[in-house]
Amino acid sequence: MRYFPVFLDLSNKAVLVVGGGEVACRKVDMLLRAGAKVTLVSPNVHPHLLDLAQQEALLWVKAFYHSDMLQDYFQVWATTDNPELNHQVHQDAKQQNIMVNVVDDKPYCDFITPSMINRGRIQIAISSGGASPVLIRYLREKLESILPQNLALLADFGASKRNSIKASLATVDERRKFWERFFSSPQLATISQRESLETLYHEILEHAIDVAPVATWIQFGDDVENLSIKGLRLMQESELVLYPQECPFEFVDLCRRDADRKCYSDLHHLSVLMDEAKQDNLRTCIFIPKHDGSPQLKLLIGNDQYIPIVN
Repeated sequence: MRYFPVFLDLSNKAVLVVGGGEVACRKVDMLLRAGAKVTLVSPNVHPHLLDLAQQEALLWVKAFYHSDMLQDYFQVWATTDNPELNHQVHQDAKQQNIMVNVVDDKPYCDFITPSMINRGRIQIAISSGGASPVLIRYLREKLESILPQNLALLADFGASKRNSIKASLATVDERRKFWERFFSSPQLATISQRESLETLYHEILEHAIDVAPVATWIQFGDDVENLSIKGLRLMQESELVLYPQECPFEFVDLCRRDADRKCYSDLHHLSVLMDEAKQDNLRTCIFIPKHDGSPQLKLLIGNDQYIPIVN
């Protein structure tokens, strides 16, 4: 992974864009949506940028770029069709330790911008590190087609309940399990009004939430794509992941990102870790090899849920 994915807070941050063409239009629109205070430097600008300047959405400096213009900016974008000028902007920015992006010129970029899907508070960023823009566009289109249009409504509703839910459910674990039940409800797909969300919210809140420890055994093989959908869902719900050394990283990496992960050396070590998980009331995902059917392992599994790998 060459690029570390991160979302920057550009609200009220001073950003300089050098260039006034169509490329600058796309970048300026994105920056303004993020709340940045944009200064645009160019002797001439696209009509769209001129409209924004006249609306005072940005500051247009009608001039050619020169090095003295780089003062107290959080971020700089070079968007002209003149490589020599763009590289000069890059050099000036680096001398002042300002993050800089020379559009479509990766060696001169401190950061790159991913392809974005926006649903209100929900943002999904996809990137190939600049290697395959067409593939990324294809993936974005696929995601756009399956993501519900009410995601913005769901995100706003969840945000509005962050404080009130604490009055009803005392522990983090209870609240997490409540939201898992809420957002996995089949009714959500057709809800488009906040009032309906309120009704569902209170219906689920009235039912007690099971905080008992649960262990799920998931078989792994050579191909991570053979995991079942049910297995993936349970992996995402687990708070602890136990795996042997030979388990491919791709399986463990698909588990919930904030789950604690521990490697077990043998079945005795695994048994000890499981006892600790039960004492801590943790939902646990345990990976086991595809061909391990030893009597000792079957005894450990007992009546727990067992998810075999799909052949």
